[in-house]
Amino acid sequence: MCRSALRVTAGVLAVLTLLAGCSSGGGGGSDKGRRPDGAHVTIRVPADAPTISAAVSLARPGDLVLVAPGVYHESVRIDTARVTLRGASRDKVVIDGRLRQANGVVVAAPGVAVENLTVENNTQNGVLVTGSAAAVAGLPGRSGGYDTGDEPVTFLKSFLVSYVTATRNGLYGIYAFSAQDGVIEHSYASGGADSGIYVGQCKPCQVVVRDNVAELNAVGYEGTNASGDMYVVGNRLVGNRVGLTTDSDHQEKLLPQRGAVVAGNLVADNQQPRTPEQADGGWGIGIGVDGGSGNQFLRNRITGNTDAGFVITATVDIPPNGNRITGNTFGANGVDVGWTFPHATQGQGNCLQGNTLRTTEPARIAATAACPVPGTSRTPSGTWTSPPAPAGIPFTDVAAPGPQPQFPHATTAGATAVPAAPALPDTASVPLPSTSLLADGARVQVS
Repeated sequence: MCRSALRVTAGVLAVLTLLAGCSSGGGGGSDKGRRPDGAHVTIRVPADAPTISAAVSLARPGDLVLVAPGVYHESVRIDTARVTLRGASRDKVVIDGRLRQANGVVVAAPGVAVENLTVENNTQNGVLVTGSAAAVAGLPGRSGGYDTGDEPVTFLKSFLVSYVTATRNGLYGIYAFSAQDGVIEHSYASGGADSGIYVGQCKPCQVVVRDNVAELNAVGYEGTNASGDMYVVGNRLVGNRVGLTTDSDHQEKLLPQRGAVVAGNLVADNQQPRTPEQADGGWGIGIGVDGGSGNQFLRNRITGNTDAGFVITATVDIPPNGNRITGNTFGANGVDVGWTFPHATQGQGNCLQGNTLRTTEPARIAATAACPVPGTSRTPSGTWTSPPAPAGIPFTDVAAPGPQPQFPHATTAGATAVPAAPALPDTASVPLPSTSLLADGARVQVS
């Protein structure tokens, strides 16, 4: 232990002495000379710094930390704005928490990009992006999220998580909490004991979740109290216990959830038994709305979910109002669309239009609740028999992922400039996913 600590300390001192052992481009060796004022450099791990954390501590805004293949047993916290952390190989650069640390990567500064690496075996999150000091401290809430108590809401603004594999983490694979103006894209999440990808406590979010694959999680994607310019577009959410949820929850601030757009996603076969069991126990559901309002669900393919394809319900005291289900294709679900309100709280103004579906509960709501409906129109409630849910497995036992697509030119591209706000999708151009995407491993493509 002492020898290792001395080696790390000596490495960091050497890098500091040589002004970060930096290079100005993606190829060739390291430039050990003085950093010109304002220059952006590449810090290589382990060539220029012995650990990822050591390299990140040396980085200045605009720098690239480029990590060579290897297994890194550390938790990386990025506190410097506009740093890019990138693996040279997505599958071979592995940040492994060994179930001894809460988070693999914590992004606590704006404009940071995390790219082309794998994070696994953390007790809480693979990648956490947050403006909340309480969340960084890492005390989970009662059923997964973070209860930040009296802490004022502080947003981290501008982030990018791209080409990241997050697998077998105790809460969330990729978790954006109290963060705005960001993108989660081209990533893969499995084995999330709560959900694979999660966006929570933002208003307005201005967050885009696109072209990701989430499988073998308790929930593929979850958006809690995530409101306003919140886009979930062109993702493959297949083989979880629940595919996607958008909900309101008192455990987080900024109630109620409203104003998300869920478009062009493949949401299929979400009754996989070899998955972790979420605290709420959902199973066999494609999309669930729990106390969320004003959301749009456009041209999703929702098929093969044994309980229900699309469920709307209420929390005990927060109704779901004004959700629009438009142009979706349903097939082979237990119930295609089910609206149910077991508590006194009931929704208003929810409607359907132009969907291809077979069964609803209550019956005939495709006709009786056809869009547009008055905002005060009471949403009817029905019941159906749900199949029993099998017991879950430990998140550590979820099957390991196969190779995933690489970040283009990972070792030669410079640092990624993350925009102050992302370009928001033109949802009118997002297509219905093809049936060919039901094949194993197929990915949704969004232009």
